Amino acid sequence: MTNGRPPILERDLQDQVLDLARLLGWRVAHFRAARTAHGWRTPVSADGAGFPDLVLIRGRRLVVAELKRSVKNRPTPNQLDWLAAFRAAGVEVYVWTCDDDTESIAQVLR
Repeated sequence: MTNGRPPILERDLQDQVLDLARLLGWRVAHFRAARTAHGWRTPVSADGAGFPDLVLIRGRRLVVAELKRSVKNRPTPNQLDWLAAFRAAGVEVYVWTCDDDTESIAQVLR
């Protein structure tokens, strides 16, 4: 516990961002992992490993976001490669953590 509150989990952050995005009129894609005999896996093919957690689009804006539990949890090399590729294509790229306050994320999505 921090500050007398239980820590926010990454899935809680994701739920908050999804709710906020929908409220502000964004279309959002998220590819959910599934439990397998080998643990949690997200089914992907081709170059999908490391694909960002969220892809958001509204009007002419395209945003991709990688979500992490805390600033101590860094994106993997595959995730960094995807974020760099999107950034090079002119897409807005963010890494949001549970340490970020909701208002700063809301400012991005307004």
